[in-house]
Amino acid sequence: MNRSQPDLGDRDVTAILDEIFDLFARFGSDRYGEDISLERHMLQSAAVAEAMGASQPVVAAALLHDIGHFLYAEGDAALDPGRDFEHEALGAAWLSRGFDREVTAPIALHVRAKRYLCAVEPGYLGRLSDASRVSLALQGGVMGEDEAAAFAREAAFEAALTLRRCDDAGKDPSMRTRTIEDYRGLLTASLRRPD
Repeated sequence: MNRSQPDLGDRDVTAILDEIFDLFARFGSDRYGEDISLERHMLQSAAVAEAMGASQPVVAAALLHDIGHFLYAEGDAALDPGRDFEHEALGAAWLSRGFDREVTAPIALHVRAKRYLCAVEPGYLGRLSDASRVSLALQGGVMGEDEAAAFAREAAFEAALTLRRCDDAGKDPSMRTRTIEDYRGLLTASLRRPD
């Protein structure tokens, strides 16, 4: 059962911002198998993206990449044995009500980017956190050669790899970041403009 059912009707796209901030307030302190909360992880991922000089849509994607975890009632979905809740697909679909593919495509692909990097980058798998290794097995494991070649042709391939690296680096219990409120302007600027 989802915590929040997507409403895909005709709505003012700016209404999604209120929903995002409400989700962070209600579920941001939830844990997902790492030593920090989901909110801190997502804020750290955005901070890393900014430090890397990533584009505004990639910073927004880094901030919102795990919002799909907020949409489940089951709690620690990432570590529920035998289940992959496909938080990346749920989050990207939910966010598509207000954000273009520049933001949502890297989110939709960030799990596949982990699987790809495990296949092509020596030592990458060994640097993953314990929780990321557990979820990797549930998410399809290391990509095979054909799947990796197909993934490299995705339009958002580079943005997805950047987001993945931000995701991996955003798990530091001692890292300080700005607050979610500090990103309101960036999120507002990243919204798809109504026709």
